[in-house]
Amino acid sequence: MKILENSDVSQLLSNINWNFPQSKTSEGIHSIHPYPAKFIPEIPRYLIKSLPIPEDTAILDPFCGSGVTLVEAQMRGLKSVGIDLNPIACLISKVKTQDLPAEFLNTAAHCVNFARKGFELTGTRDIPNIDHWFDPQIQQSVTALLLMVNSIKEVAIRQALRLALSSILVRISKQESDTRYAAIEKDVNQDDVFEFFTVACRKIAKSKEQSSSAKTPVKIIERDTLGTKPSAIPWPIGAVITSPPYPNAYEYWLYHKYRMWWLGFDPIAVKEKEIGARAHFFRKNHHTAQNFKEQMEGTLRLIRSVLVSGGYACFVIGRSKIHGKIVDNASIIENVAGELGFKKIERITRRILASRKSFNLSHANIKTEEILILKK
Repeated sequence: MKILENSDVSQLLSNINWNFPQSKTSEGIHSIHPYPAKFIPEIPRYLIKSLPIPEDTAILDPFCGSGVTLVEAQMRGLKSVGIDLNPIACLISKVKTQDLPAEFLNTAAHCVNFARKGFELTGTRDIPNIDHWFDPQIQQSVTALLLMVNSIKEVAIRQALRLALSSILVRISKQESDTRYAAIEKDVNQDDVFEFFTVACRKIAKSKEQSSSAKTPVKIIERDTLGTKPSAIPWPIGAVITSPPYPNAYEYWLYHKYRMWWLGFDPIAVKEKEIGARAHFFRKNHHTAQNFKEQMEGTLRLIRSVLVSGGYACFVIGRSKIHGKIVDNASIIENVAGELGFKKIERITRRILASRKSFNLSHANIKTEEILILKK
């Protein structure tokens, strides 16, 4: 590998148009499950292509979300590690980065056929306030499907089927959308549940056919990043590419809450440890920018312990608005990183859609984010 000086790397990065106005995440492998606030694949793609990542190392994303960085690393033949507290995020990342057995669609059809016959005999799930969000007949259909899906022994198929079901839950519920947590009436029935599920399975199968074979290993760790020990990372890390949660912006736990409950996870436990969740900023002893600084310090200490000498740590993050005050999150990370011995290589400002990252409406005028590249 050619050795580049820091100034050469900085120049190389500054020559790229990081706005990527034509980027689409509504197609292909990144469209198989709704995940608002994911960052565009071009960012990790170009970082991986541009940085002189040390040989025989892996890529780490400590807030892997829907697995965008992991997919891009795998496409370039690089091992990768993703950490996320959210079990829905981990499920998406697993399905995206593992091979899908050929019998997947036949198994999906089998589940639908049996669920159609038996849904009237099934009960409903013990989920808080479920009648407010799901009509009783929809509950029966989902329960019948879930019973069939959970009975599938092949792990990769079962995970993909669970993901397909998860992907349609907001659509068949009364939740207005993946970015608006309000109940509205919708014209959906039991047949729609089975039809939407079938379409979702076909979409996953088609996307997996079009993506590269999952030959390069990927490790998904379902855990709070701040509670993850270096020993959990199986390979030396040459680059970290991540987009941390913004303080007081999008609440991943809230908008995926009923997905988690239906699939047997605990959204309340996720809420308590989720960085940036708005609930933390609207209580008596509410979080402040200082909390985010401490969380990023913990994250950077983990990164420093697993990153090889000469490795890179790249953060994609914008500003937040906390109790009327604009907080420069990138500067917080840059300052903490400097205190821990990291060297700043480049900081790039890129334009984004006003609503891409922050679904808290008070953030609607924040139209840029920063790409911060550090080196150990």
